[in-house]
Amino acid sequence: MMDESLLKRIDADPEARKVGRSAFLRAAAGEYLSRRRKRRIADAYRKAYSGGPGLGEGFAGWEDEGSWPAT
Repeated sequence: MMDESLLKRIDADPEARKVGRSAFLRAAAGEYLSRRRKRRIADAYRKAYSGGPGLGEGFAGWEDEGSWPAT
């Protein structure tokens, strides 16, 4: 079930009119799930690599030696 006012907004959208409501909603759901997955992965990386001890004692002093390649 969807709110009638939301359906009217979808039906008024040029992309939804072009591809149809069902295709529009499938694409929107796919994009939402993709963004959500990327956010979960980014959160997992942040959790894994933040607040830790750095590179450890074996690499002490080397943290500032590397450089990123020019883009």
